[in-house]
Amino acid sequence: MYQKSKSYTQIALQRFKKDFWGVFCFWIIIVIALIATFAYFIIPDNSKNANAGDLALRSESPGFKVQTIVIPTNEGIKFSELWFGREQATQHIAINEFHIQQDSIFYKPYSNQPELEEFKALPLSLFKSANEKDIVQTKTYWLGTDNQGRDYLSRLIIGARVSLSIGFVAVLISLVIGITLGAIAGYYGGKIDALILWLINVFWSIPTLLLVIAITLALGKGFWQVFIAVGLTMWVEVARVVRGQVISVKEQQYVTAARALGYNNYRIITKHILPNCMAPVIVISAANFASAILVESGLSFLGLGTQVPTPSWGAMIKENYNYILLGKPYLALLPGFAMFILVISFMLIGNALRDALDVKK
Repeated sequence: MYQKSKSYTQIALQRFKKDFWGVFCFWIIIVIALIATFAYFIIPDNSKNANAGDLALRSESPGFKVQTIVIPTNEGIKFSELWFGREQATQHIAINEFHIQQDSIFYKPYSNQPELEEFKALPLSLFKSANEKDIVQTKTYWLGTDNQGRDYLSRLIIGARVSLSIGFVAVLISLVIGITLGAIAGYYGGKIDALILWLINVFWSIPTLLLVIAITLALGKGFWQVFIAVGLTMWVEVARVVRGQVISVKEQQYVTAARALGYNNYRIITKHILPNCMAPVIVISAANFASAILVESGLSFLGLGTQVPTPSWGAMIKENYNYILLGKPYLALLPGFAMFILVISFMLIGNALRDALDVKK
């Protein structure tokens, strides 16, 4: 009976599915990516960058609950604010006690020493409903608050966006530059190869972190500047691998046949050579994704990465590492643990892909 032979891609996919840790880490990354993408639909703080804080609530423990007066905003929700947070978010005033009298609500702002606070008043006309349950609600901080009184869970989830974004953009930039230069150097050889190889060696000789810091200082501090800086330093390894693969593949018979048929160099490189060189590039990309996350976190820890109020796991560690000795180490350990989970997942996926794409097996 005739049996249809399986393609190399199908065989590699079957091998990957048999790797427990590879599949497990793949789903971890998918879950983190989904949570980060739909973050503002699930986090308690819907303000932009989850930056709504109250210094009276600073450094509260996980599970902390407090009564708050909810002052709604009159502005409607824009579509972009569903994904990137509200510029004018709902205001929450933490209180110790309150009472409603006539057309006003009287309250004492939250404090560890409520006897020192005086009653303040707000007109009931600020609220859409005069119902006490609609005006005063209990707010829970599941992971507590940071040193600025901001919801720590919200900041931690939004921080995942930065790490995933830096990995994706940096790998994309490194692939575009690395594959282009590596393919040109390997295919044409000669002086072009020598020039590109010299450029690769120059970038290779400079420490990655030092080069990233130099590019960041040249471009300026900011969100996208870090993405570009990290991406411009990760193309070297991709270019070296692609160059070596192209040199070996371009001597194959099907490439010679393509030349004999009169195909131009662009078509031969893009249609015949590069598709057969992508297996090691995919593995390197997974490793570079993890490296980009670590580099961005290191820059943010040094104050050269994403700037406040944008949450970043590296910046969160910097802001709270003193609490390791002050009785609340989780403020620094949680973003570090989240970073560890994400990085190790990409590394294990890279190992699984390496085994799955190994033609010798």
